[in-house]
Amino acid sequence: MDKITETIIEVDPKLPVIRMARDFEATPEQLFRAHTDPALFARWVGPDAISTRIEHWDARTGGSWRYVSTHDGMEFGFHGCFHEVRPDRIVQTFTFEGDPDGVALETLWFEDLGDGRTRLRTQSLVDSFESRDAWLRSGMEVGVNEGYAKLDTMLAAGAV
Repeated sequence: MDKITETIIEVDPKLPVIRMARDFEATPEQLFRAHTDPALFARWVGPDAISTRIEHWDARTGGSWRYVSTHDGMEFGFHGCFHEVRPDRIVQTFTFEGDPDGVALETLWFEDLGDGRTRLRTQSLVDSFESRDAWLRSGMEVGVNEGYAKLDTMLAAGAV
């Protein structure tokens, strides 16, 4: 696969899955840290128009997390459990508290491309095609792309 500079978002026609891939000018260790250090994570996750507050963060196998995103005075909570945390892969659940029955199982892979570059691949399995399509309609793509752009800036500045 060629260098992926914009996030590729794909859906599986046979499973309620969303897959994403993007390359970063960063080592796998830097990307892992950006996803497991709560102070770093809060700085880059989500669209530019929101701010994120970490309520609880225990990034280890068997740990859990919760954060709240704020936009125009409204708060949106998210939580989940870390099922597996290791340097090349994170497996976790993800729940938007506005839809507490919609639990996703997410896997993130940090693939070393050499020369200080890493490919981040993710897969989110949701409970139905309707839920998957609602995620896609929610503005997820904007949040993902704006969040990763912030992460790029942090990486370039040496903040990770």
